[in-house]
Amino acid sequence: MGTNYYRIPKASELEKKKERLKAMIDSMSTTPGDVERAFRYIDNPEDEWSQLNPWDAFIEGTSIHLGKRSSGWKFCWNFHNNKYYSNKDELIEFINGGRVVDEYGEEILPSVFMQMAFSWGEPDGLVADKEYFDTTEHHRWMSNPEDYYDREIDGLRVSSSTEFS
Repeated sequence: MGTNYYRIPKASELEKKKERLKAMIDSMSTTPGDVERAFRYIDNPEDEWSQLNPWDAFIEGTSIHLGKRSSGWKFCWNFHNNKYYSNKDELIEFINGGRVVDEYGEEILPSVFMQMAFSWGEPDGLVADKEYFDTTEHHRWMSNPEDYYDREIDGLRVSSSTEFS
């Protein structure tokens, strides 16, 4: 059993997003075509498949999974394929730019969260690396276990997957 942690925006950032949502709703057309398309619009003209409706635009980026702590393991970070940060310094800046909550909705000061996460499982917590897979039964059902190995970035254990909890 473990606990997941998320970065959410500061209240002021959410207020700005809420004002943009209101403006988008006020300017929405209610033609049959717009209704049929669930009010989706092309957010990025270079990617016509990436269409959002006003609510999608509002919630995008409001709950970013930072990682998970589990007993016996080093803290496991989610780098989201470098979408929000790609190294420890950028991660710290990203966390400090918002608020941190756990999966139960409890808010934690970013500094307290980082102190916990950077030290969780140190120095000898488990890491899902080659040694771990070689000494467990997990690798038997995997065609390419190395695809599941954790990575190390700036001394942090980073999951090979972006979809974990």
